[in-house]
Amino acid sequence: MGIAVAAALVLAAPVSTAETETEAAAETAATATATAEVAQAAARTATATATDPVSVMKYTAKERKEALAYWTAARMKAVGKSVDLGPTGPKSKPYKGTPLKTVGRLFFVNANGADTWCTATAVKSANRSAVMTAAHCVRRGSSPGNTNILMVFAPGYSKGRTPHGTFAVRSAATPRAWQTASTNDIAALVVAADKKNRKLTDVVGGQKIAFNRAVGGTVSALGYSATRPQRGEVLLRCVGKAKKEQGMQAIPCDLTGGSSGGPWFADFDTATGKGVLVSVNASLDSLTPTKMYGEVLKATAKKVYDRAQNSS
Repeated sequence: MGIAVAAALVLAAPVSTAETETEAAAETAATATATAEVAQAAARTATATATDPVSVMKYTAKERKEALAYWTAARMKAVGKSVDLGPTGPKSKPYKGTPLKTVGRLFFVNANGADTWCTATAVKSANRSAVMTAAHCVRRGSSPGNTNILMVFAPGYSKGRTPHGTFAVRSAATPRAWQTASTNDIAALVVAADKKNRKLTDVVGGQKIAFNRAVGGTVSALGYSATRPQRGEVLLRCVGKAKKEQGMQAIPCDLTGGSSGGPWFADFDTATGKGVLVSVNASLDSLTPTKMYGEVLKATAKKVYDRAQNSS
């Protein structure tokens, strides 16, 4: 199932490619700068060849430094205040349990030059630096030049606090099928070490990830939805039975924009904060959502993850 098949809507951050969510405006001067940078990003060359099933974007040391400087605490708070996607639905509850160090907000400037965010998760990886999210949180589908910039990951974000710091994104891997045909909405990021030269999972740990797992069982989906009263400041959670639908998997859930890329955990224990990542939030069934869709993580998703975790 593609991202817009059967009335499913991409649930990017508050800025939606399905035109169902509201764009968050940056400050005038910052927007002008970001727009110029987006134009530069449009010319960015993928590191893989056209026959490679994985497409990788890289961010230079200069770009990473600019990203960390751009995303101040005030800017992080402001982007949530500028978006209101309506009341939080009855299926979405504030997460209560051991604080999740591994799950956080992924802030960036989108291809339109607007500040926005998704949700992402630190996972176990060979380089101790891999983060899983949705491909549409990295670039627009079927539009190779429309890539996001000034991207940072704030694990454990809560009510304006970044208790574990922020990590600039060094590279982003997506299926080439997403870049060319808007299919397979999964991405793996590699983040740079923090200001103390610590790698991500040395600071927050990493969740297990499973590939080619049979669809089914109870799943917890989490995300920083732009609905009120939370407005992206609080991690929300849906719990439901996963079912296979039209080539994807679905659970009852009414998380919306801003929750994109958030983890689907099987075998999730709120006492330990640990589970097994089996998908990420990708799309919704309607303007008033009742279902969340996520990819079934198969061979291509494994290649995306491996490209990230083996990146030095």
